[in-house]
Amino acid sequence: MGSQEKLPDFLMTSEPGSFAQKTILHRKPRIIEGVISDNDYPPPIVKRLIRFKEEILNGTIQPLTEDTPDVEEWNRMWLKFKGRTWLELPWYFAEAYFYRRLLEIVEYFQPGSLQKRDPFQKLKRKQLSESLPILDLAIKALNSIGDLKLCFENLLHASLWGNRVDLSNLTVADDIRRRQAMIERENLLINDFPKVLEIFEGGSLSQIAFVNDNVGVELGFDLLLADFLLRNKWVDKITFYLKPYPFFVSDAMPKDLQETIKAFNEASSRNLNNLGERVEAALAKGTLSISADWFWASPYHFCEMPQSLYTELSRFDLVILKGDVNYRRLLSDRHWPHTTPIIKIVHYFPTSILILRTLKGEIIVGLKEGEAEKLEAEDPDWLINGKRGIIQYVKLR
Repeated sequence: MGSQEKLPDFLMTSEPGSFAQKTILHRKPRIIEGVISDNDYPPPIVKRLIRFKEEILNGTIQPLTEDTPDVEEWNRMWLKFKGRTWLELPWYFAEAYFYRRLLEIVEYFQPGSLQKRDPFQKLKRKQLSESLPILDLAIKALNSIGDLKLCFENLLHASLWGNRVDLSNLTVADDIRRRQAMIERENLLINDFPKVLEIFEGGSLSQIAFVNDNVGVELGFDLLLADFLLRNKWVDKITFYLKPYPFFVSDAMPKDLQETIKAFNEASSRNLNNLGERVEAALAKGTLSISADWFWASPYHFCEMPQSLYTELSRFDLVILKGDVNYRRLLSDRHWPHTTPIIKIVHYFPTSILILRTLKGEIIVGLKEGEAEKLEAEDPDWLINGKRGIIQYVKLR
């Protein structure tokens, strides 16, 4: 944006009837209830979780109080909203801060028996277990395709639509599980696949990165896509950027990736065994690497990334950005007009971007005039129900 132009407002939890408001009023209390029922936390922690739920519904936002290196950073931002309720906050901050507060309550960072215990582990393991037969069938289908271009297109679509199964949005997940087709071109509002294919086939990509999102089906398809790119020498090296701690229920952490590889290796499917072995070999060789910088689960938007991370990302020829929350952070979670050209907003990013996103938040740009209005008339929930997606390439160098 030009320096004189006023930026649009942030999406706020105070907007009546908005999806942002519903996530605080309904989804976050349900997540707390799930954490209580899925874990055998001692009574004092359960009481604190119940109090946290009450705070979200009726109280003002409270600071972090534990002794950890990141508390000062979080509380500096909390100070901006001191005295406000959870329904008076920028939506992304409210969501990110919710998960950090939750981890404080369950003593995730504190020495003792609960340290590093993922409150969402049960859900994640269920998601991983359910993903294995889907991934096995997908590999069989891909093995029957002789055309590399078609195989690549199928993998991009699978990596995109795999995002639908997101444990922090259970209504979407339950609905989508009943769907059969992973590839639905008619539901792509932006489809830059021809451009993307040209870039990957052109041999200009050496190092790329994934900013990953969810465990289960999505992470499985991310690994399949990465494996395809490395095996066919379309890229030389790939880095997966994962979350440093539990975030948005189903977001993938390094330990989730390790569990996924272990599940592949122990599966009864030879296809999954082979994939697990290739991923392990790529990690050992260094053609696939993982990173879990604090920033990826921080309260900041991507335009606020630290210089060190900016420099690191600038070394990649392309960043594949996965999922809805990463898209929101890319656009600073603001009410941009739907026809805004994306380059006008994301020119700050250190390298070119390939966005793979299913729509589960009230924000999108790059649409044609009248397109949003047409979609609204057809389906009032088009922005949030996970039915539609985008494959969007943004050239930045």
